Amino acid sequence: MSSIRPWRTIERRPSRQIMVGSVPVGGDAPISVQTMTNTPTEDVGATIDQIRRCEDVGADIIRVSCPTEEATAHFDKITAAANVPIVADIHFHYKRALEAADKGAACLRINPGNIGSSERVAEVVRAAKANGCAIRIGVNAGSLEKHLLEKYGEPCPEALVESALDHIKLLQDHDFHEYKVAVKASDVFLAVAAYHALAETVDCPLHLGITEAGGLIGGTVKSSIGIGSLLWAGIGDTIRVSLSAEPEQEVKVGFEMLKALGLRTRGVRVVSCPSCSRQGFDVIRTVEALESRLEHIKTPMSLSVLGCVVNGPGEARETDIGLTGGGSGKHMVYLSGVKNHHIESEAMLDHIVRLVEEKAAAIEAGEATAYDPHAAPAEAAE
Repeated sequence: MSSIRPWRTIERRPSRQIMVGSVPVGGDAPISVQTMTNTPTEDVGATIDQIRRCEDVGADIIRVSCPTEEATAHFDKITAAANVPIVADIHFHYKRALEAADKGAACLRINPGNIGSSERVAEVVRAAKANGCAIRIGVNAGSLEKHLLEKYGEPCPEALVESALDHIKLLQDHDFHEYKVAVKASDVFLAVAAYHALAETVDCPLHLGITEAGGLIGGTVKSSIGIGSLLWAGIGDTIRVSLSAEPEQEVKVGFEMLKALGLRTRGVRVVSCPSCSRQGFDVIRTVEALESRLEHIKTPMSLSVLGCVVNGPGEARETDIGLTGGGSGKHMVYLSGVKNHHIESEAMLDHIVRLVEEKAAAIEAGEATAYDPHAAPAEAAE
């Protein structure tokens, strides 16, 4: 049956499914969210602590750089401690790939062309097969092969795609097919065009990213435009938002992208106004406090926080819990889209947090469901 709201429908590109440890990537699997540690991998304790923080905010897959023999010396301790699959980031030293595969890596991120001879690629493939590792081919506009730069004159979509296809052939020549591919660039236009071209050419899962995107605000904007437009077009099976910020922030931004497109939900989706002089309470500070205090909620549900009655009631009718600013320090609370009771300013924050926590607990216990204002009304029992 066709959707009654076709403008909300995203038709995902069909792709083969591979496994990255316990996480399926591609096919009909949920789009997974990745990040990368920035601690020295040799500092096992610090790396595990950062992995744990990323797990807590929802990371599905975490990448760890392995540039040196010292980095892989205790890599097994890192993979054993992690609750999510760990990708070993390898660039030039094929032996680091062999060591990481033997020590629990779920995936090896490589450029096969950087590994060296066909014999070395064959060794990496043998190690991946023996240990059940996937491989991510990582093409980057900033490190394209010299012959492609000479051929095309500059990084361009055709050059990125040709590089990816060359690398794919290297793996296929060794009968290895458990791979996913990225064609990243810091130029949004270049990356998006390359991904569109690659998506039409191959059937493997695609890893999306805008590389070197920038700081928290600028990088979030660039990544949202690039990754978001690709996801909206149905392209992409796993994403990493590259920010000059802590990796936990990358995970949060990635989930917010997926939530905005209705592709995946986790935690509380907050609808809030930018505020103006009509506000009945300090909306900005209230939203900041609520987002911080509700960060531990993993249950998908919605909360609207609006400062006045212009749009407040309309938005509240669409969310699990709604708060609309009123006069004299007294505000209206909505439950499942319906006016329910008033709350005074002094008690407002604690009250809303309690309501969200109670609703989340009820959903998790199977005693309630997240409110869907667009759901068809339940038929009356006969």
